[in-house]
Amino acid sequence: MHAKAASSAADVVMLDLEDSVPVDAKKDARRQVIGSLQKMAWGKKVLMFRCNALDTPFGYRDLLEVLEGAGDRIDAVVIPKVDHPGDIHFVHRLMAGIEMRIEGRRPVGIEASVETARGLARIQEIAAASDRLVSLVFGIADYQASIGARLMSVSGHGEAEDAVYPGHRWNFVMSRLVMAAKSRGLLAIDAPYGNFQDPKGLEKWASVAAALGFDGKWAIHPEQVEAINAVFSPSTEEVERARTILDAFDAAAAQGRGAVAVDGRMVDGATVRLARRTWEIALRLGLASEQKGR
Repeated sequence: MHAKAASSAADVVMLDLEDSVPVDAKKDARRQVIGSLQKMAWGKKVLMFRCNALDTPFGYRDLLEVLEGAGDRIDAVVIPKVDHPGDIHFVHRLMAGIEMRIEGRRPVGIEASVETARGLARIQEIAAASDRLVSLVFGIADYQASIGARLMSVSGHGEAEDAVYPGHRWNFVMSRLVMAAKSRGLLAIDAPYGNFQDPKGLEKWASVAAALGFDGKWAIHPEQVEAINAVFSPSTEEVERARTILDAFDAAAAQGRGAVAVDGRMVDGATVRLARRTWEIALRLGLASEQKGR
């Protein structure tokens, strides 16, 4: 699986030590993750590993051993089941100590996975807990368990939602996580979609997450990566619309006007900010060119 992940089109690879690993295999999995990080060719991928929860006897050992053994290859650590800002404080301090011990070690970021009602209740404090935080993740299955919601699919990860609720069951939860993340300049990442043999369902719920302001979505199978990348990347139409808006706004600004009409619709500062964000993402992904005027 590590080799498949390394050769996939995923932007980020997360090597897991938590829920996918049985208790009696935790130590072997830890050694395997360190070996894969040290020996495999990962190219330009962002590399993460998910440690075990901090209220287990495995979490702190994961952090110590992996960060000491292969921390120079790690971009960020995924902390599962974050319920309290103190969880992030602990990881922050531990990372600082490891980096002081290993001279020249670059700082490692933190991705906080919020998966319970307790975590959501303190989401704003969690988002502000460390300058190492890079993103917040919505853990949908564990969140459902924490509130006593009905299990509507085998995996519990987003399928069969239409059968149980006449709307979007997780709209409030996801919007609150996005708000907390963006208020601190963090990325917001959606939970995985459990049925990797249902591309239409994946596309639908990835599109919902993108519409709510999420920046990406976890994948649990290589075949999901292409669809997720397509949803969260600006389309040709969106890129062209952004270019048109920015060009029109620049022309209006040159004439001393702060707002302008494009295709019969008013464009003001808020619209321009949306267009500029789309254009900047397109540039980073190679979907636009500076030669076009931006």
